[in-house]
Amino acid sequence: MGSATTQALATSTAALEAASGVDLDTARELFAAARIVGDSPQLSGALADPAAAAAARSRVIADVFGAAFGKTTVDLLTTAVEQRWSSAPQLIDGLEELAVRAAAISAPSVDVDGELFGVVRLIADNPELELALGSRLGDESAKGALTDALLDGHASAATTLIVSSLVQQPRDRRVRPLLSHAMDIVADQRGSIVATVHTATPLSAAQSERLSAVLSKRYGKQIGLNAVIDPSVVGGLRVQIADDVIDASVAARLTELRQRLAG
Repeated sequence: MGSATTQALATSTAALEAASGVDLDTARELFAAARIVGDSPQLSGALADPAAAAAARSRVIADVFGAAFGKTTVDLLTTAVEQRWSSAPQLIDGLEELAVRAAAISAPSVDVDGELFGVVRLIADNPELELALGSRLGDESAKGALTDALLDGHASAATTLIVSSLVQQPRDRRVRPLLSHAMDIVADQRGSIVATVHTATPLSAAQSERLSAVLSKRYGKQIGLNAVIDPSVVGGLRVQIADDVIDASVAARLTELRQRLAG
């Protein structure tokens, strides 16, 4: 991510957090805007053109979205395009991230990142489902319908919107990493970090609390644990937080021992 995009995203996120009336319709409209901008190279190029005046880019937003979307959404889109983005694709990614954050804001009492983790695990355990949702040849509206049917009664409206919107807008991204990234965005919006913990047997409540406390102290943020039962670790645990991996599993120690013996 370029430095211009980093600053643009920070400013746009701050505007979202300061906005009043952010609800699920706001998130839905932001996802729709990201899709419309992403589907039109001419529009995305005009909105991300650093040579164009910010006021001109704002007028494009008013002309394209002003009559169709609510004031909150239009104001957020205006703030976003007034910033300088490193590229048009990064502007589209930024609009999509705002949509994910808006969905999280709309459901403060719902464990959205936990629900997204459940969807990621469901897809990981079902190769046919992953193929259906991730295929470049599949009809995007059919993917959305499949997602809605799959999550009906099993996930909140906010989670369903995020998953359905993202699988219909893959832009050459793989579905599981795409949803995992959305999970991290939701956690960040709520001031926490997601840790995926692989163990051979389930952790007790006390073990989970201790591990969360240790990790929270280390990273300086509240840590949410997502548990994966993985017999391959044999014993101990393996923790992944973003790109960090803490491997305290028996399997890892055995591998290290074999390497030492072989060397």
